This record gives sequence, structure tokens and C-alpha cells, in this order.
Amino acid sequence: MPRKHHWLWALVPVSVAAFSFFFSVGVKAATPEENYSRYCAQCHGKGGKGDGINATEEMPVSPRNHTDAGEMGKLTAEDVYFAIKDGGKSVGKSSLMPNWGGTIKDEEIKALVEHLNKLCGCTYKAK
Repeated sequence: MPRKHHWLWALVPVSVAAFSFFFSVGVKAATPEENYSRYCAQCHGKGGKGDGINATEEMPVSPRNHTDAGEMGKLTAEDVYFAIKDGGKSVGKSSLMPNWGGTIKDEEIKALVEHLNKLCGCTYKAK
């Protein structure tokens, strides 16, 4: 005797299709400003001056002031990219700077590098 299927099983293909559609087109990359606010501002401050709520005098190293053209101009775009992606320690800076490469997409990190360049109003050093 053939087994009867419950009517809910008919909804499975529809649910899987809806779920796939949502995750393929419904999720967009965050803007550099959104990512900066979400991941950087706690230490570097909303305006990028190194005065975020997590920046304290007890820290062995102060968070970088992203508006300081003199200091930011000493860095290459690659330095900034890898500091964000792999953390400060990867570029010989503070290990307090976390690595965001597992959290932020590569194209979003590249956009953050450009955003930081606008904050400092400078040109990154050539390689």
C-alpha cells in the first residue's frame, strides 16, 4: 500500500527556494560608513580621531587618529588593508587592533581603505 505524504511536505521546495532567493539577492554589502560605525568607531571614534568609547588612557597604545594626514600619509593603502583584514599585529602595529577579515567581506575592506583615505584628506604613501 503506498504511503501518504503529509501536505506540509509540499511546502519544502517553496521554502527552500524562498530562503535561497533571500540570501542571494536580499543581502547587500554594507557601506564603508556603516562598517566604520559598526567595527571601527568604538576605538577610533565616530569622526576617526582615535577617541572612541573603548579608547582609554590605560591602553598601552592609543587608537590611530584617522584624520591625521601626516600619520596616515606614512602608510600605504596595502598597510591599511592588511591592518583591517589581518589585525594590527600583522603590520607591526598593536595587537589590540583586531582582524576583521573573517567578518567583513574583502570588497568592503577595500571600501574602508578608501573611506579612511577620505577621513585623513591625504594620499597614501606609494609602495
